[in-house]
Amino acid sequence: MANSGSILLRFESREGQFRLTVSPNDDFSSLLSPILDKLPKNVDSTSLVLSNQAHGGEERLLSSLGSTKISRVGFRHGDKLYLKFAEQAPMNGHSAAPKPTSSQPHNSTNRLNGIPILPAEDLPILLPPQTSPTTVIKNPWEVVRQSPLDDSLDKQDGKISRPKDQKMCRHGPKGMCDYCMPLEPYAPEHLENKKIKHLSFHSHLRKINSATNKPELKSSYMPPLSEPYYRVKRDCPSGHPPWPEGICTKCQPSAITLQAQPFRMVDYVEFSTPTLINSLLDYWRKSGSQRLGFLYGRYEAYTEVPLGIKAVVEAIYEPPQADEIDGCTLHEWENEKDIDDIARLCGLQKVGVIFTDLIDAGAGDGTVICKRHIDSYYLSSLEIAFASRLQAQNPKATKWSDTGRFGSNFVTCVLSGDEDGGIAISAFQASNSAVEMIRADIVEASADPSVMLVRSEDDDEGSIGQTRYIPEVFYRRINEHGASVQENAKPSFPVEYLLVTLTYGFPTESNPVFNSAEFTIENRAAIGESQELRDVAKNLSIRPGRIDAEKGVRSASNFHLICFLHSMGILSQEEEALLCRVATTHDISDGFQLINTPGWATLLAILQESGERPPKRPSPSTFDRNKFIHTDEEQLTKRFKGASLK
Repeated sequence: MANSGSILLRFESREGQFRLTVSPNDDFSSLLSPILDKLPKNVDSTSLVLSNQAHGGEERLLSSLGSTKISRVGFRHGDKLYLKFAEQAPMNGHSAAPKPTSSQPHNSTNRLNGIPILPAEDLPILLPPQTSPTTVIKNPWEVVRQSPLDDSLDKQDGKISRPKDQKMCRHGPKGMCDYCMPLEPYAPEHLENKKIKHLSFHSHLRKINSATNKPELKSSYMPPLSEPYYRVKRDCPSGHPPWPEGICTKCQPSAITLQAQPFRMVDYVEFSTPTLINSLLDYWRKSGSQRLGFLYGRYEAYTEVPLGIKAVVEAIYEPPQADEIDGCTLHEWENEKDIDDIARLCGLQKVGVIFTDLIDAGAGDGTVICKRHIDSYYLSSLEIAFASRLQAQNPKATKWSDTGRFGSNFVTCVLSGDEDGGIAISAFQASNSAVEMIRADIVEASADPSVMLVRSEDDDEGSIGQTRYIPEVFYRRINEHGASVQENAKPSFPVEYLLVTLTYGFPTESNPVFNSAEFTIENRAAIGESQELRDVAKNLSIRPGRIDAEKGVRSASNFHLICFLHSMGILSQEEEALLCRVATTHDISDGFQLINTPGWATLLAILQESGERPPKRPSPSTFDRNKFIHTDEEQLTKRFKGASLK
């Protein structure tokens, strides 16, 4: 029987219930040993959590209470506490899962049967590491650093002004009514009049923010943006074993209903000069094979759309690849970080990718076959998966999201044939749902380019345990009766639900950052073009015994040339930064400063020694034969003598 000064406490965990008799004057640390005696042997003692409710109550680590007296908490006789804990990993040499090897990477959740994934298989792209995939940042508007363009657009009013309606307005020149008051940037009537299909990102942000946060209610502020999340949440508070051993309604993803994304992160893609496109097309014209390049440029405000954003492309870098008639295979890009650093010194960044999909029509007039149209597809399921992976690798930082990021500004462009047989550019982005479905390994590309396949959890036999959860996927469509109906997306659904179209064009007055396009483009050895020192010497106007320094500096305004000079390793970091500034600003004073640097002098000396050789002395056969040979008989005699001397 318990002492008169003792109290009885009840404990409940997923292993069952038990009771302990304790003294109010005891410390919480004294409860550790008797609690562990009632639990399995593999319980991690540092993970014990006490709670006053089974769900949603106050939770405290038992180890954090330490020397706190039980009486200070106010427990009474018969009170019930709830225990949560984690289990220790097996330490007897038999691990729960095999260690990842080169044939079985860490992210081997693509197969349910645990079979190692081959390198050629489709792997989900991992984002930059986070503490948890669902980590929510407290006050992201204070800690997240977004781009200066987003900060500028956040400060703009964005409202669309309207003139006074001469028929409906009855007020004076300084008045305002419903017929002439400014419209919000997301007003449907303005979008319809301007034929704008998608809202800009910041217009969409204003629209959902007005519905989420209402200042008149004086409620606490909530970030209006939240990225879709279709994976099983880790660290579930319900106390069950982690997936795949356990799952509950709190950690499993909800059913997915696909619909067209009403907004786009980028509204317009602008190529600074047509030379960029022609240079990429030259490879196809010479080889007949397809080609891929990454777009380097910057983001600017796009005034044709309320609060719009455009991607301005200044250079196209072609990474190592194997090109074929029906596509291309990317190889390992070892110097990608170096190219990104050079672009950053030039004030640029990686903004997208572009590839060709061209087949000559065979008419001999330069026309190509139209493969992408309304009755086939505009972007295939494999290309959408590729674009989604690139967008997942380049997330957009924003202070309006609870996780500090939302979507991506990365764009995908295609050079393909149009209905008239000409070559046209198309610009797209994968929707945020597409990026998350690829990241969660829910969908995969199909042999039919117009549909996307939904993966199945039981497509492999002999499963040793599920490692991937596939939620229900639905999409809405208009049936033959004109009604909106919901369809099950399994086994496949149209790719249009994962696609957002963009507009593209060229500036009226071309003013590119790089004004020299004479240097050889990288990684084109397959068509007999390679970057060599003599090409650098020719581009910089260097000849044996003669150097045109001023012209050479002006000719250095070429992104491919700057990247090649960086690979030579001659210039220091400060000299490379100066070279990039000269190439982009075309400042004469910076050019003279670059000429006088030691690294540039070393470069000129090397190029002068290894540049183009002087022309050879003319052979006797190139002389004027009338001066030395007068008759055919004499010419034949000299040839015979020449032969006899050997």
